[in-house]
Amino acid sequence: MAVEKLRYSAEELVEFETLLNQKLEETNKELDHLKASISKDTSGQDSNHTGGKTLEDGADAFEKEQLNHYAARAMKYKQQVEKALIRIKNGTYGVCVDSGNLISKERLRAVPHTQQSIEAKLKRK
Repeated sequence: MAVEKLRYSAEELVEFETLLNQKLEETNKELDHLKASISKDTSGQDSNHTGGKTLEDGADAFEKEQLNHYAARAMKYKQQVEKALIRIKNGTYGVCVDSGNLISKERLRAVPHTQQSIEAKLKRK
């Protein structure tokens, strides 16, 4: 009778910790870029600009709104990755919060911050 694994070993978790750290680094770079883009002065108008609302002002506002949206999503993702790294440290990484079963390595490689097995995710829909 085979014993079902309840946790990934420390050796197995190294792969996921490395992957999560790479994702965190990429996300931090993306956030830095977004913050720089958001804080950039887009009112680089010529000196005879009267200050009235123009089509360009609307486009600039829309672009800033989009950048803020992307930054908010990146911040949320960063938090999820950081929480996954904490789960690695406390030994709960890779365990489905719904079923208590191990999440497949394939799923963790595709979505390393997930807390649900694909079966549990599909049941929730």
